[in-house]
Amino acid sequence: MPPRSLEVGPAGIRAARTIGILRTERGLSQRQLAGRVTVTALGHPMANTMLSRIERAQRRCDADDLVVIAEALLVSPLVLLQRTTAT
Repeated sequence: MPPRSLEVGPAGIRAARTIGILRTERGLSQRQLAGRVTVTALGHPMANTMLSRIERAQRRCDADDLVVIAEALLVSPLVLLQRTTAT
């Protein structure tokens, strides 16, 4: 069986864009949002470089990442997966 692709798919790309849009709308830097994720989600540290790679769709955003980022942005995880109007 061939190894599974680690390429970011369409839902991951939408989530990446939405995370960046919401972060910017809230006036947060990547460092500030990563700090919120680390503080909000006990046991889920996130460096700003990790968040940067997620936003640029260079790193897959797993379910745990998605949930804690959504919590730090004060939105439902579903919001991050929905199509954005500003693309």
